[in-house]
Amino acid sequence: MKNNVSDVLNCLANLSSDEVFTSPELANQMLDLLPQELFRSPATKFLDPCSKSGVFLREIAKRLLVGLEKQIPDLQKRIDHIMSQQLFGIALTQLTSEMSRRTLYCTKKANGKYSVATCFKDGQGNLRYMRCKHTWQNGKCSCCGANRAQYDRDETIENYAYPFIHKNLNEIFKDMQFDVIIGNPPYQMSDGGDTEERQRGGAIPLYHLFIQQALKLNPQYLTMIVPSRWFAGGRGLDDFRNTMLHDTHIQQIIDYPLSSECFPGVEIKGGVCYFLWNKKHKGNCIITTIRNSEQSILERPLLEKGCDTFIRYNEAIPILGKVQKFKERTMNEFVSSQKPFGLRTYVTGRSKPFEKSITLYANKSIGYVSKDEIIQNFEWVNKFKIFISRAYGAGEDFPHQIINQPIFGNKGTCCTETYMVIGPYDTKQETENVITYIKTKFFRFMVLLKKNTQDAPSRVYSFVPLQDFSHPWTDEMLYEKYGLSEEEIAFIESMIKPME
Repeated sequence: MKNNVSDVLNCLANLSSDEVFTSPELANQMLDLLPQELFRSPATKFLDPCSKSGVFLREIAKRLLVGLEKQIPDLQKRIDHIMSQQLFGIALTQLTSEMSRRTLYCTKKANGKYSVATCFKDGQGNLRYMRCKHTWQNGKCSCCGANRAQYDRDETIENYAYPFIHKNLNEIFKDMQFDVIIGNPPYQMSDGGDTEERQRGGAIPLYHLFIQQALKLNPQYLTMIVPSRWFAGGRGLDDFRNTMLHDTHIQQIIDYPLSSECFPGVEIKGGVCYFLWNKKHKGNCIITTIRNSEQSILERPLLEKGCDTFIRYNEAIPILGKVQKFKERTMNEFVSSQKPFGLRTYVTGRSKPFEKSITLYANKSIGYVSKDEIIQNFEWVNKFKIFISRAYGAGEDFPHQIINQPIFGNKGTCCTETYMVIGPYDTKQETENVITYIKTKFFRFMVLLKKNTQDAPSRVYSFVPLQDFSHPWTDEMLYEKYGLSEEEIAFIESMIKPME
């Protein structure tokens, strides 16, 4: 008879989009990446350093129970050996520690009356939690970057000082060497910044700290599921990205550009991915991209020649190669830095024009300022230019627009940091020709290769080749210029929608 009983771990509501519960199905997909002989050895030690529901340890236990049956025939002895010698976890909070123990030991206390294990003398067993303190320096935690004003809390309130990145592992598990580290770490925490900064991914990322700490423990294998924004962006992730993309031990990456295909009902800007790091592997990586339930698989380097970021889509590799053969300058040279005129987001200017006033493009409004209010690049005011939003949707579905509508900036205009400036240009016609290029699917596809979050600084335009702007541009002209095949054109068309 078919068992129709639902797994309770499929029914948990996520704590937030930054702390997402892993389904049993996803946990098993990650476990399938590992050599399966690990589950037939009584010596393999597994660690989940960021346990929320205990699902990874439970699914590992199920595999070990089958794999060790011949070596340890007695069921209770086998359970006790697995629980005491092979499975270890560090919970994120007091609440998740009790939840994880219920999942693994079938009771919130490892030595409880109804625990499946009979080998523990204390209630935590091998699934530990200890309240830690942040280390405050200049108002921030030196371990994780938490804002003291938000997270310096008393003992009655969770302070989110996660043990794995705030404690020495020997204080939790003494002299322990782990073969496999696996988990789904918290993704980020608020830093108390303004709303627009948070929309740009301004919260402090945390997941890379768990990966870095895990690698310091020198495991044989590491697999974690994290946001994919580290591929090309992410606040403060430049050094981490550089290390990861030069690490030849990364054997596989499974990438979901649409997070909802991995975590149903959850929107994580830029998607999510999980990876397998193998200490013995050295070489190319198998990249699997899953989009609209279709898979694209290719074995390739994490860094293509001449690139400093990861090219997410396998189908984009030959397109980029054809474009780069022209060795043209790129559009990022003509895209301003943040705060092009030195004006913050909250500046709105006066509501009506006045004598010698300058038109200000502000956040969802137009105002008027005097020349004395412009802090930098005043010489751009009386030139033609283009305003483009600094933040725009990260591509929650496809086809997507990728960047916001370009705004023609006439002479006598400026903007706040809500916008970037493209240009400036000497003539109105040249500026309008640039806008025709920006609106092409080709232009926005080249931006997509470096943009996987809402934030769109000048660097996301560094794959976009510069054109001759003495005339307008169309996609057909660009496809012909770069010799794109029908399949390559079809891929671009499937990813980018017309700009309305």
